Amino acid sequence: MSGNRVVQGRMVTAEKLAELIEDDSVMEVDSIEDADEDCPECGGNVLEVGYMPSVTEFVTGRKCQDCDWSDTDRD
Repeated sequence: MSGNRVVQGRMVTAEKLAELIEDDSVMEVDSIEDADEDCPECGGNVLEVGYMPSVTEFVTGRKCQDCDWSDTDRD
């Protein structure tokens, strides 16, 4: 699914989801996908989005739809 999704009671775009994960603005985003995992904090559904926070970096971020938990594939 690539459209808007509900995260913590708000409808968000892929760009807004990436900004929630990054806690800053991002340059480019891919579409939102369902991650094949449950949230480690609350057991809720986890969404995944790929984005570029800068010209030289591509990050895949994951965010729970129900709580504040988020994570990225950065080392």
